[in-house]
Amino acid sequence: MIELDGHLTLDAAESVVFENSPVKISLQAQEKMIASHRALLAVLKDGKAVYGVNTGFGALSRVRVPKEELSQLQLNLVRSHAVGVGEPLPDRVVRAVLLFRINSFLQGASGVRPELVELLAEMLNRGVYPVIPAQGSVGASGDLAPLAHLALVLIGEGRARFRGAELSGGEALRRAGLSPLSELHPKEGLALLNGTSVMLAQLFCAWVLGQRALTAALGVAALSFQALRGCTQPLDPRVHAFRPHPGQVKIAEALRNFLSGSALTDTFADDVQDPYSLRCLPQILGPVWETLTRLRETLEVEMNAATDNPLVLPEGEVLCGGNFHGQILAMAAEELGIALALLGNSCERRLNLLLNAQDRGLPPFLARTPGKSSGLMVLQYTAAALCAENKVLAHPAAVDTIPTSGGKEDHNSMGGTSTWKALRIAKNVVNQVASEAVAARWAVALQGEDKLSPATRSFYERLKALVPPPGEDQDMSEHIARVAENIGEGGLTIHGI
Repeated sequence: MIELDGHLTLDAAESVVFENSPVKISLQAQEKMIASHRALLAVLKDGKAVYGVNTGFGALSRVRVPKEELSQLQLNLVRSHAVGVGEPLPDRVVRAVLLFRINSFLQGASGVRPELVELLAEMLNRGVYPVIPAQGSVGASGDLAPLAHLALVLIGEGRARFRGAELSGGEALRRAGLSPLSELHPKEGLALLNGTSVMLAQLFCAWVLGQRALTAALGVAALSFQALRGCTQPLDPRVHAFRPHPGQVKIAEALRNFLSGSALTDTFADDVQDPYSLRCLPQILGPVWETLTRLRETLEVEMNAATDNPLVLPEGEVLCGGNFHGQILAMAAEELGIALALLGNSCERRLNLLLNAQDRGLPPFLARTPGKSSGLMVLQYTAAALCAENKVLAHPAAVDTIPTSGGKEDHNSMGGTSTWKALRIAKNVVNQVASEAVAARWAVALQGEDKLSPATRSFYERLKALVPPPGEDQDMSEHIARVAENIGEGGLTIHGI
């Protein structure tokens, strides 16, 4: 059970999102929400104009709404903004959306009732996942359209998945033993929609997959390095002392440790230098490690931020601002997408080496009977196709902006697209790492697995359990998928990075 108090760690978020850990809301967080809600009611009692609470939205902010229509105003907002399109977000991403929306409210600046947040928490715990279309957010006034689809379920409308079935929102809640909110109180519709939780959820899931892909890729690269009888001199710490970028130094040290004691490395004497995808592993993957490390701070700040508007302080002051703007998430997603695309490129290049290393003692395409058999020839085609897709997806959306709401919202981050792309790239890269892993498993078996370094033997044994030994041509898609699933779930990892 993860207790939520508004101070969420990355490890706790990963446990909730990827391992389905349940959550509960701390008493202190409930007290903060109550104080903010009471402050909002006091402001309204004084008759002050509060954006989105007793006024219209966006370009309609000058229109005052009568007191007796405030609940209908919030309901209208949710219904009118639920215009998303495209494939629904996966359940795991929706879990992250629910978690981050809850934790944003726990900052005690959104003016919502604890009952609303408790319902979100119970939906998360019981597996009621709103059907949220992936497309429709411009990433500036929050993820308005996607979050509207989430908000509909709280009032018994919209669609939701429960135990694998897609149902009406009300029916999904009923089957889970929950009841929808009878109405939305002032600002609650706006608070639900006006946040960065969908962008953050996609970025977070991409980051976690990226971390797992990099860790697995280093283990796989260490196997490929040995199967190709690579030269370890480029990993010498003196080389990296002359260019001490932290990631480069870190990756070089990890690979030295992984390869220590190998009877395969430094046994190829026909050339004085290996191709870049072996020789420059620290220089290629070091920046990927640095990018993933740097994004930790961005994620931690954002998941513990109040990102709706206006903010309602407990002492009664209402502050209009722009914490819903997703520029920082958009830029982080673009950087992550580029870094992960480079990781995938690196995997494809080593895969290509493994399939064309006759001079290093491996048969063409690792085939048992080359000519009669194609071996793993077409595995590289798949990895190359994913490289091409990642190249297109890595083109930044965050440099664009299209004004909305009659020009009132005149600079949008397009972070919904940026984070969606980053997650797609991350999934592709997991498959690219898996593709190299399959080839590395065969290549090591052909070169002599008894010659592996001590640090890579247990990693190789786990890989052997997922991929059959080299032999006659066979359908490998199931094995690739199994390795990719293992990487994505954090099972195929190597210690020391």
